[in-house]
Amino acid sequence: MTSRTTPRSPGTAARRPVGTVTRGTTNPNRLRRMDRWIAAAHGAELRRVADPVAVDLGYGAAPWTAVELLARLRSVAPHARVVGVEIDPARVAAARPYERDGLVFRHGGFEVPLAGRPSLIRAANVLRQYDEGEVAGVWERLCARLAPADPASGSRGGLLVEGTCDEIGRRHVWVALGPEGPRTVTFATRLGSLDRPSDLAERLPKALIHRNVSGEPVHAFLRDFDRAWAAAAPYASYGARQRWMRAVRDLTADWPVVDGPVRWRQGEVTVAWGALAPLG
Repeated sequence: MTSRTTPRSPGTAARRPVGTVTRGTTNPNRLRRMDRWIAAAHGAELRRVADPVAVDLGYGAAPWTAVELLARLRSVAPHARVVGVEIDPARVAAARPYERDGLVFRHGGFEVPLAGRPSLIRAANVLRQYDEGEVAGVWERLCARLAPADPASGSRGGLLVEGTCDEIGRRHVWVALGPEGPRTVTFATRLGSLDRPSDLAERLPKALIHRNVSGEPVHAFLRDFDRAWAAAAPYASYGARQRWMRAVRDLTADWPVVDGPVRWRQGEVTVAWGALAPLG
């Protein structure tokens, strides 16, 4: 989708997309774990609004992830709509035949070319090519485009989900952000593919991947997760799921895990952002 923001010269049209073209690698079902988490965590918010719009930002060379996102969101919010946004005009043109009720494709970048504010922005594998120091600025720009919170109605506002996964969607790590900024970090995996929880380190989003070093919170978390996983080895006789659930339960003694057994059974664990945020 996009790489680094390029400076605009005087007279450049304000509508010029922000960013540059990247590889656009994509595969069907690659983002299924992220989508299912979004449906569970954000479905009530999507149902609360009259016209829930989700943005698949940087869907890549083929539109599969946007098509799948629409189906998964409509399972929990039947009136949801999806806008696929890509900075490469050729990719937008190639996706247009897949448009249908509730699904359109637009040329654009981090400016998110919508008239209103979306209830969801999903940016998967978009910031991988960025420098770590650029991430905060991109987050701020995207969070500013989200639907605002409305305390009177109990709404927390829109959700930005930004993270990374492998090519076939076995391992994911993503950060969830609201209009106010980062909220949580979720680790999700196909448990049969996992030797130890720290295997997920290679899929940390750009904000965290270079912080997996001694002295940083995310490194301490993965170290403790590996220790809990080793201690839960007797549960392996009941299957990898039971071992994962036991390890996560042990983690809750020292780390602010914010979800519960229903999500743990899916091979997930979600931790408050503040516990893993980079130092300094």
